[in-house]
Amino acid sequence: MNKTNKKVLVAMSGGVDSSVAAALLKRAGFDVIGGFMELWKPSREGSKSERKARKVAHYLNIPFYQFNFQKEFKKRIVDYFLKEYQKGRTPNPCVVCNNKIKFGLLLEKTSELDIGFLASGHYVRIRKAKNDSEKHTILKARDEKKDQSYFLWQLTQPRLKDLLFPVGDYQKSEVRDLADDFNLPLESPDESHEVCFIPNETKEFLQEQIPEKPGKIMTPEGKELGNHQGVHLFTLGQRKGLGLANGPWYVLDKDVEERKLVVTKDRDELHQKSLRAGKVNWITGQPDLPLKVKAKIRYNSAGSKAELHKEEGNLKVVFAESQWAIAPGQSVVFYEGDRLLGGGIIQ
Repeated sequence: MNKTNKKVLVAMSGGVDSSVAAALLKRAGFDVIGGFMELWKPSREGSKSERKARKVAHYLNIPFYQFNFQKEFKKRIVDYFLKEYQKGRTPNPCVVCNNKIKFGLLLEKTSELDIGFLASGHYVRIRKAKNDSEKHTILKARDEKKDQSYFLWQLTQPRLKDLLFPVGDYQKSEVRDLADDFNLPLESPDESHEVCFIPNETKEFLQEQIPEKPGKIMTPEGKELGNHQGVHLFTLGQRKGLGLANGPWYVLDKDVEERKLVVTKDRDELHQKSLRAGKVNWITGQPDLPLKVKAKIRYNSAGSKAELHKEEGNLKVVFAESQWAIAPGQSVVFYEGDRLLGGGIIQ
């Protein structure tokens, strides 16, 4: 690490991972500053997380800043999320948030404040370049079950040089032990949500934010089975919430223009061996294609063998084994062993 500026802003949420990250960096001799991001939520209740983060910062005797990103978060993340659903796609807001907010806006703040590094409690590792001829690389966390590299495929080299992920070299159990060793004043965690700005179910949030657009539920052959309140309320492969008898039925296709939801009883119809990806980002530069990789189409999957090919401005991903319910709008992310190569948006 060549930087002489040993100041580091730690994105603190009040949880165990970011709190331990701050404690580890302080122990390593960094000049640590805590930072809390105030993000948009549908309710205006005060943030318990901010209070928890401030409590840990006070215990560690480090400065604590609060950044109000509500307006930017609403515009760049929540509005994007809603527009994608209205187009019949299934977005991944965490990927975009990491790129535009956590390691976008917050990283800009570190520069404005003359702080050398930005750190977080993400479970991921960075191998820093030793000289100008090398590139910074992102590696999976040592605890592969907690690995969050899937969400960071949009990051670029200029940003990676300023990022630190202190807990990426630890198992989650070790991080909990470290919290005890540091005697951190952690409270019981808040109820976790799949998407941070959705307090309950995604469908309920979409119903509140997007006007109803009723339509027909049909079989691939055109037989009408029932009605729905909007194709944006469903995702490919969905089985629950269709309200159809004689099931199970699975969402096979969505036609936004015709307001048509196509369902099937044959689960195998949702298997595909290839996909097209757009808006591709390569962490260390464009590799030669074709290229054999491990590809993940959802965060909680183990990844599958695939080969990447160029195709008319996009990237074609051909899997060795067919994949189930590939959802447009989600991320497909590529790995070579533990190394994150990059990713793209499923078209």
